[in-house]
Amino acid sequence: METDFEGFVAARAGALFRGALVLTGNREAAEDLVQETLERACRKWRRIAVTDAPDAYVRRIMVNLANDRWRRFRRTVPDRGDRVAPGDEYGQVDSRDQLVRALQQLPMRMRTVVVLRYFHDLSDAEIAADLDISPSTVRSQLARGIDKLRSQLPALSSPSPRQPTEGVR
Repeated sequence: METDFEGFVAARAGALFRGALVLTGNREAAEDLVQETLERACRKWRRIAVTDAPDAYVRRIMVNLANDRWRRFRRTVPDRGDRVAPGDEYGQVDSRDQLVRALQQLPMRMRTVVVLRYFHDLSDAEIAADLDISPSTVRSQLARGIDKLRSQLPALSSPSPRQPTEGVR
């Protein structure tokens, strides 16, 4: 457990930024979200540092701030017409962009659960504790979120062309 704030920031800033980027869908907004999160955490660091899970406490601050921003600004990400051609070597970047855009279309709690599971690698119990909801609600929100993402991104839910799809045990 990190006891000094600078050490905590050095160890966790990258992970917080990645989570913020997926929550906001925008690099500048993610940087602002992380900065505001760390500012609030710094003000309460003595209390946070002695908790069993300072990481979870700071993630909770970030999720709450993201929820507040989402409610306040309630904007949709405009669909760009400059899609990459299917055979282009940069198609993976386009797929990542599509995924972030699809995540932005999910309701905030659902998006938060998906981000905490797949970008922060948290268990149902950890997510439930972070969001103050039951583990069954986490599983429900996660299942619905993944279903919505798959319906919006059918190309991302099909098997990769490099992987064999049959005859493998």
